[in-house]
Amino acid sequence: MQEVVLVVHLLITLALIGVVLVQKSEGGGLGVGGGTMGGFMTARGSANLLTRTTAVLAALFFCTSLILAIMAGTGSSQKSIFDKLPAPGSEAPVTPAEPAKPAVPVGQ
Repeated sequence: MQEVVLVVHLLITLALIGVVLVQKSEGGGLGVGGGTMGGFMTARGSANLLTRTTAVLAALFFCTSLILAIMAGTGSSQKSIFDKLPAPGSEAPVTPAEPAKPAVPVGQ
């Protein structure tokens, strides 16, 4: 289930990036199609459409982000690796092993 939400989240992200880049900025930066977009809509109508589309995509992005965060926090039963460590002082002291003795060649 988490993979499905992640794919939807990525698609929303790509659509949001595309819609933001298509918008005409006030400074004339990355705005594509400064005119009327081929006579499809007026400049004012396309600005309203793009603004609403951006708002809807941003809301969906926010919702999928929250859903992914909730799923990541509650879906697993993994604990910290520090929970697996023994408590200090509860284990017996480790005695060092004797140094290895050199092997005597056979036949001498």
